[in-house]
Amino acid sequence: MFLKTFGWSLAVTVATLIAAFFLGGPSAFLIVAILCVLEISVSFDNAVVNATVLGRMNAWWQRLFLTVGVLIAVFGMRLVFPLLLVGITAQLNPVDVVRLALEGGSVDEPGTYAALLHEAHPSIAAFGGMFLLVLFLDFIFETREHTWLTWLEKPLAKIGKLDQLSVVISLAVLVIVAETLAKDVGTVMVSGVLGIAVYILVNSLGELFENAGGLGDDEEEDEDEKAAAGIHGDAGDIDKGKSGGPNAVVQVAGKAAFFLFLYLEVLDASFSFDGVIGAFAISQNIFVIAAGLGVGAMYIRSLTVYLVRKGTLSEYVFLEHGAHWAIGALAAILLVGIKFEVPEVITGLIGVGFILAAFLSSVVLNRRNSAAEAAEERAESLAGRS
Repeated sequence: MFLKTFGWSLAVTVATLIAAFFLGGPSAFLIVAILCVLEISVSFDNAVVNATVLGRMNAWWQRLFLTVGVLIAVFGMRLVFPLLLVGITAQLNPVDVVRLALEGGSVDEPGTYAALLHEAHPSIAAFGGMFLLVLFLDFIFETREHTWLTWLEKPLAKIGKLDQLSVVISLAVLVIVAETLAKDVGTVMVSGVLGIAVYILVNSLGELFENAGGLGDDEEEDEDEKAAAGIHGDAGDIDKGKSGGPNAVVQVAGKAAFFLFLYLEVLDASFSFDGVIGAFAISQNIFVIAAGLGVGAMYIRSLTVYLVRKGTLSEYVFLEHGAHWAIGALAAILLVGIKFEVPEVITGLIGVGFILAAFLSSVVLNRRNSAAEAAEERAESLAGRS
């Protein structure tokens, strides 16, 4: 299971590090390794949240997430998108943007690619921060069977019965942040509203088609996808034999899975924005940055699939809670980063800290449940003997 899921990531890591060593020397080798570790640590909570979504998609779309999704993450979000962003914000044509990127230069040197990308950081942080904030608020305002921080999550769930409360709070936060932290209030406001709108649109479309049956009654498309995935029977039976435990949710295909896939890509983008910009503090070579962050992104995707197939989220019930609280912290860091620089190390430690605390809480809960079940079995056994 481990080698099957992480095999490609391990192979690409070895190939990338070897290429970095021969093309750029020991320094490039070290930088790629550092960026890879940094990306994994910062986006670890992303893998947990991704797994909650990916578990609702069938095997064909899960494989698409590991193939096409990786290409989008590595080349699209870590290489092409920053180039497009610099071109749009600096009003440069593609040729000039690529030339600036190849020339390199320090982030502190005006007119360089790194400096122009850094200047676009407020709008990037506003978009990503608001997208993640609405995601976090939607989670904590929903009533759930299990609560991790019960003293806080239960009152928030009661408050969350108010319709669209997460959107209202997010807009209020955006106004406060734009007025107090942003130099260009209008740009931050527009970017933040776009982040909220994209989350609502993609998430709503995914839920719409999922509730409608996944394919919008297009059974032929469903059968084609099942055939491509080598699947027979109902979508809900997909991967049950391969995973460590049965999936409790009915897995979808077609339009529903497409919008869930799109949602995952936007979520990945929200996590990657800050990392791409922060990477220029380590290297000014866009290819070295794309290589290091891209390899890290592959591990996050492999970890996502591993969590789904092993049934880890159903076994450790608080992991999802910890990941969403980490996302809330990341959203706050992105918004604070509009004015103040927050080191990537702090971001990564906060995320890993929430995940680790949630994991340990899950272990304690599982042991208590096992002890209670054992005590109940002993009591029944004694009662039977008497």
